[in-house]
Amino acid sequence: MEILWTLLALCILFAIIGRLVFRRGGSGIQLSRPGAPDAADPAAYGFAFQEELDVRLPGPDQDLLDVLAVVQGTQDFKPAQRLLAGTPKEGERRWQRVQAFAGAASLELAERPGVGGAWLRAWRSEAPKDAGGAQVHAEFLVQQAWRSSSAGRDDFRIILEEARTICGEAALLAPGDPVPYIVELAVARGLAYPRPELDHLWAKVMDRAPHHMGAHLAALHYHCEKWHGSRAQADEFATAAAARAPRGSLLSALPLFAVHEHVPDVVLVSDFYRTAVVSRAMEGALHAVHQARHDDPALPQVRHLLAFFLVGAERWSEAMDQFAALDGFVGAVPWTLSEDPAATYAVCRALAVAGYEANGGSPATLRRP
Repeated sequence: MEILWTLLALCILFAIIGRLVFRRGGSGIQLSRPGAPDAADPAAYGFAFQEELDVRLPGPDQDLLDVLAVVQGTQDFKPAQRLLAGTPKEGERRWQRVQAFAGAASLELAERPGVGGAWLRAWRSEAPKDAGGAQVHAEFLVQQAWRSSSAGRDDFRIILEEARTICGEAALLAPGDPVPYIVELAVARGLAYPRPELDHLWAKVMDRAPHHMGAHLAALHYHCEKWHGSRAQADEFATAAAARAPRGSLLSALPLFAVHEHVPDVVLVSDFYRTAVVSRAMEGALHAVHQARHDDPALPQVRHLLAFFLVGAERWSEAMDQFAALDGFVGAVPWTLSEDPAATYAVCRALAVAGYEANGGSPATLRRP
């Protein structure tokens, strides 16, 4: 699946390049030899080099990065325990940190089977009543299921059943915390919960965090055509969430994520990214970005997807605004769907730079956040 998404992203980008390079009249982006003085150079805009891009997070969280470095360097879980204990349970940040700790342990285990992620095992054995440890453990199991197996296999189901059990334990340890139920949304998708059971789970999330962007993104997957819903159901879910979003909420961007979930493997419409449906979803996401707090932890996730769609629509200046605001981190959709998120992001960013300069832009004219 990762290879398919990589090829899809590259096909989309090269299709855009082809339309621009071969446009009648010789206008648009022109290919330059490497090192040519007129070649578009992302580094001229202060963008990070590809090898410097952080694939772990969608945006900056220095406290998390510092703690991760200590935990992985010493295999002592206590700094992670303290960080989560001090992270408000009702916000997006706690969910992102739980995902990051679980992902770090999962990757460690993949790199060093039987040994990696020892700090998480110690966390659970030495502090079994710690809510943060239980949440990370549950999310770790979810990520292990998706990373090591595939839907429908016995081992996949066994791992997710265990994750479901741990979600229940985590919920009892922190009754008002939405995170255990957000983790279970991925379990619901993998185990194909019947719709009434999914609705009951979703009600628990809504009772605790009705405007949680991460929760809505997790639930959206269930409603999509490739899982247990349809394009219409996903659109209905996303549109309803956007309609009830309070001012400043990023839920207005949810329809763009629904569109992305249903982008065909092969885009046959030459102006797909300029169609009414896609344009309307992009405008909603742009509105959400402009209204959101600059420090909203979910903001980078929206910017990443928005940048991808803006490049597809050849809206170069607006795409550059997004890249300027989020550059340095690539741990978000759509880049994480490829085998090499940094490379896929760098190609898209370079195309945005080229399109921006082909239309009169320069480092001097780029607006900085």
